[in-house]
Amino acid sequence: MCADAPVPPPPGLEGLASLLGGTAAGVGVLDTELRFLYVNAALERMNGVSAAEHLGRTAGEILPELNVPMDLLREVLADGRPREVESSGRTPASDRPGVRFWQGACHRVERDGEVQGIVLILLEVRAPRRRHVEYERVSRHLTMLDTAATLIGTTLDMNTTCGELADFVVPELADVASVEVFAPEVGMSVRPPPTGVVRLRRAGLAAVPGFAEAVWQFGEPGQYADYQEGGTIPRCLATNQPVLQNLSTDAELSRSAPDPERVAVYRALGFHSVCVVPLTSRARPLGCLALVRAGDSPAFTDQDVMVARELAVRAAVDLDHARRYTREHGIALELQRALLSEPRRPHPHIEVATRYLPVGQGAEVGGDWFDVVPLSDARHLKVMGDVMGHGVEAAVAMSHYRSMVRLLAQNDTPPHVILERLDLMVERAGIERAATCLLAVVDRFRGVCQVASAGHLPPVFIDRGTGAVIADIPVGPPLGTGLGGYESVSLPCGPGTVLFMYTDGLVERRDEDIDVSVGRLADLRMSVGGTLEGLLDEVLDRFGHDATDDIAVLASRIREGRSAT
Repeated sequence: MCADAPVPPPPGLEGLASLLGGTAAGVGVLDTELRFLYVNAALERMNGVSAAEHLGRTAGEILPELNVPMDLLREVLADGRPREVESSGRTPASDRPGVRFWQGACHRVERDGEVQGIVLILLEVRAPRRRHVEYERVSRHLTMLDTAATLIGTTLDMNTTCGELADFVVPELADVASVEVFAPEVGMSVRPPPTGVVRLRRAGLAAVPGFAEAVWQFGEPGQYADYQEGGTIPRCLATNQPVLQNLSTDAELSRSAPDPERVAVYRALGFHSVCVVPLTSRARPLGCLALVRAGDSPAFTDQDVMVARELAVRAAVDLDHARRYTREHGIALELQRALLSEPRRPHPHIEVATRYLPVGQGAEVGGDWFDVVPLSDARHLKVMGDVMGHGVEAAVAMSHYRSMVRLLAQNDTPPHVILERLDLMVERAGIERAATCLLAVVDRFRGVCQVASAGHLPPVFIDRGTGAVIADIPVGPPLGTGLGGYESVSLPCGPGTVLFMYTDGLVERRDEDIDVSVGRLADLRMSVGGTLEGLLDEVLDRFGHDATDDIAVLASRIREGRSAT
């Protein structure tokens, strides 16, 4: 089927005739419409079609059973960047069953500054070699997916997870990667975007060294970006499907950019291919992962898209957990802050200072609480409690405990009786979370304090003369157990004596006996002229730095010289 006489190379390639004719590689020259202008003898043999039958026709017209990447060839025509080419299928020269494979490269041809077409160079790859290449690629991708499970989602912090995802895919899958997510449901409000615009928060950004500094000008993690309707990212979010875009023209670049002004920057950086995959969990869109290749990196393949999609599916599960946790944490923290607002001051002659210190930004909110309830006859009740567990349920249970203590305290009841009745109320109300609680009724006129404990750590009394004393009081079972058996003891607490109450987060350490930890509080001192706020600053500086649980502290005292006023 080969031509009797060789077809001469097109103008501009005449000098290469002997080389092109004698090489074992198949060589073809295509015009700007991707029609053959020339084929050498090796390509004739590969295709089983004469050179003359090639001329003026496209590969698809000549070889309908061959998978030719026409889009890739058009990209080479458009931007002039050489690219690797792979094709597979059957040709009239196929003398055995099965699919044949070819690999090679294509280059744009210009003369006097005008694009003439492209040169295509191909070599047939035998099946064993092809299978080996595919095996290596699949094996590399599977290893990548396995590694992702240990490097992505190491915390319940959404920003950390997004950063881990972006870092993981660079440079293995992309030169630049960003993770864009929708605004959180709770927390800082975000102004609504204009009509036809999708507003996302950049939560993760990574790039190879050559692009790292440049891409940060597009927006750092934490900033919001607006994307035009119909662009690559909005299309991915609207369809919940990957979008693969080869950026060979300015129009295509414009559709992928957040704004038209970004096109020139993208072009200068050599961005040529983008892949956007959705981040979806429980049928709910969370955002997307955007991958960009630039410079000499090859365009994205279908295999790359499959790997990116699988990574996104796995990461979306971690992001959903992080988002739900962040939402719950925010609600619980707001609830706890509202409930722990500055307690009511019982009398101008009573000083009170309080602090609440969460163990960390990423930790779950606990059920610590404190309160001060004014009573009759110059008395007041101080409360320090800790509901077991964390999260919204613990914060809600804490609000129930706090309200019930206030209700029971209105009858001027001794603290141990309040605890007895509270224990019964908790059981009847069906509150499933137990709590420890310390109550102290201070009589300002008599200078005494009645104290009762339900599984809580003892209070500390601090005098300027004698220093700190850890109260030796009977401790009953935690509230919610239904066991009862609480006792009240009277302790001196005159003007100037500081009553210090706290939750176990202040002193409890995993590697130390709790009695030893509590014993350190005996070193607390109150200097002449010292303030309660200063005391709490000192306490938290000394004991709060390595805490593993939330800390609530309360310090109070009767002003000196006014106890009988």
